[in-house]
Amino acid sequence: MTKKEQVSQVTHEFGPYFNEDSRILILGSIPSVKSREFGFYYMHPQNRFWKVLSSIYEEDIPDSIDSKKDFLKRHHLALWDVICSCEIKGSSDSTIKKVVVNDINYLLRNSKIDIIFTTGKKAQMLYEKYCYPDTAVHAVYLPSTSSANIGNYTFEELKMAYNKMKEIR
Repeated sequence: MTKKEQVSQVTHEFGPYFNEDSRILILGSIPSVKSREFGFYYMHPQNRFWKVLSSIYEEDIPDSIDSKKDFLKRHHLALWDVICSCEIKGSSDSTIKKVVVNDINYLLRNSKIDIIFTTGKKAQMLYEKYCYPDTAVHAVYLPSTSSANIGNYTFEELKMAYNKMKEIR
């Protein structure tokens, strides 16, 4: 078995990005191997997350963690993940087991978040199963921007789906 194929116990290595003015929470499942390596969200170079957000907000793609944080702050966006820890093979959501979830209510209590979006089917399923009973806020599903999802959604389809965030302001 290669390292990528081995099941690993993974603990979320960095906290949520938000501030008291955040209004929209975007939840993934758990950071990818690349994101854990870089210490921030959606850092795999082939993940289309930052490209999609930049396109819908009509801005240049942020190219550093600081510029990504500035982008999020300007648009009142918060990022976190449903999962605090789990077993996973590489970055494959389909292999996730033994889930411990993050305390999403912590963000809701410490910000102005009034809508939650999930990125991907696994994040949506886990949020509704484990977090919704505590938050009582249904999450809006968005397709995953992962490179593993390229065959399922074109860039234009992702933009149409993610544009929901911009429309609620």
